[in-house]
Amino acid sequence: METAAATEPTDWADRHVARWHDHWIDLAFDAEVEAIVVRMARLMRHLKDTTREALDQVGLQDFEYQTLHQLMVRETPGHATPSQLADDLGLSGAGMTGRLDGLERAGWIRRSPAAEDRRRVDIEVTKAGMEIWKQAMKLRCKAEEELIAVLEPTERQELAVLLKKLTLGVEP
Repeated sequence: METAAATEPTDWADRHVARWHDHWIDLAFDAEVEAIVVRMARLMRHLKDTTREALDQVGLQDFEYQTLHQLMVRETPGHATPSQLADDLGLSGAGMTGRLDGLERAGWIRRSPAAEDRRRVDIEVTKAGMEIWKQAMKLRCKAEEELIAVLEPTERQELAVLLKKLTLGVEP
């Protein structure tokens, strides 16, 4: 591995591992595992940063985007109940109400009594809400595509298989 490392470019994870690898000999430290985990964390940070930039460009706050996104990526796109959204977002009913109040004031959702039970409320994304979500999604997708563009098609497929294997290992 040292020969390959000497000929291949180094990244932040390589430098991170090299900085402290020999200091913690008494720990069960696997440099390869550390480098993999550090790289995943760096990539997630990059994706969070590019998402934040996209949201800034379109004028959305993160919680607004997350709520619109959960509303749009349902089996019934653009339609949900407040409790369904609260469950998806891990929020209390009161927290969800606050978010929906702001989205409604901005004109991005509308609340209406459910047709089958007037005591229940349905949430629907408005045209303006759908448009601002699509703008943010286009920017996010562009950043994600730029990230993955360094991979060949077969590498993308291999990475997808490996990441799925990892996620299946941690899903209940």
